[in-house]
Amino acid sequence: MLKRRVFVGVLLGTSMAVISACSGGGSSDAPKIRIGSKDFTEQYVLGNLYEILLDESGFDADYKPAGGSSENHQAIVNGEIDVYPEYTGTALLTHLGMEFDSSMGADEVYSTVKDAYTEEFGLAVLEPTDFNNTYVLVMTQAKADELGITTVSDISTKGGELVFGTTQEFTERDDGLPGLKETYGGFNFKEVVALDPGLLYSGIEEGEIDVTTGFGTDGQISAFDLVVLEDDKSFWPPYPAAPIVRQEIIDEHPEVADLLNQLSAAIDADTMQTLNWEVAGNGREADEVAREFLEAQGLIGG
Repeated sequence: MLKRRVFVGVLLGTSMAVISACSGGGSSDAPKIRIGSKDFTEQYVLGNLYEILLDESGFDADYKPAGGSSENHQAIVNGEIDVYPEYTGTALLTHLGMEFDSSMGADEVYSTVKDAYTEEFGLAVLEPTDFNNTYVLVMTQAKADELGITTVSDISTKGGELVFGTTQEFTERDDGLPGLKETYGGFNFKEVVALDPGLLYSGIEEGEIDVTTGFGTDGQISAFDLVVLEDDKSFWPPYPAAPIVRQEIIDEHPEVADLLNQLSAAIDADTMQTLNWEVAGNGREADEVAREFLEAQGLIGG
C-alpha cells in the first residue's frame, strides 16, 4: 500500500499592487463564473486562486475540478465551464494536435496557441505564468547512480530494469509515454503502474517504483532530493500555465482578463513550488493556501 507522507515547508509571501476591480465578495446577482481545473495539486491551487480572486472582485465564482486535460478542454468548448488553467505545451500538442519544434521558444508556443484557440475554439488565452511546469522524469539519486542514468535517453534503453509509475493519462497522451517511445525509442519497462497523482512520489520514496513522472514545480523534487533526468532530445515543449477563458466572458467582463493576468504575473517558479508544497507536503487545504497568497500579494483584502 502506497502511503502519503507529510513534511514541513514555508510559504513564500511578497507584495504587489492590485488592480481596483469590483467590490469584494460574490453574491447571488453577481455575474456567474464557472471555474474548472485538472485533478492534481498545482491545478487545485490555481483553481482556488482563480475562484477566490474573482469572487472577492464582485463575481459569483464557483470552482469544481473537471478531471483531466481532455475533460476540461471539452467542458470549456461545450460551454460547461468558463475558465480553467491550461499549460501552453499541452494546448499545442494535445488540444491543437500541432507539432513541437525544439527551436520554438515559450513565446512562440504561446502566440501559436493563443491565435489557434481564438480561430478554432473561440477561446481567449490570457497571459501565461512565469513558471514552466514541464513534465520531468525523476528517480532517487541512489537508483540513478546504481544504473548510471542521467538522461531520458538512458531511461529509454534501461527500462527493462525499472518499474515505471505514472498516471493513466500519461500512458495515453501524445506528450506522454506514446510520444516518448516515438522520439526516444525503447521505454519497454519491466512494469508500468498507473497510480493516482498523489501517490507517485510516495511510490518513489518507498521503493515501490523506480522512476516516475513529475512536474517542474513539484515541491517533492527538492524535498525528497530526487534527480531530474535531462530531456536530452528536447521532447517536451514549454509548459507555462495560462488561463483559458470563454471569449464571451471577456467581451462582457474585460476586468476578468485584467485580474487573471495580474495573478499570472505574480507567480514565478519558486512561488508555485512553495504553494504546491504547502498543499502536497504540509497537508494544508488548497483554498487556505490560495487565500493566504492572494492576501500577501495585495490582490484581495486581508
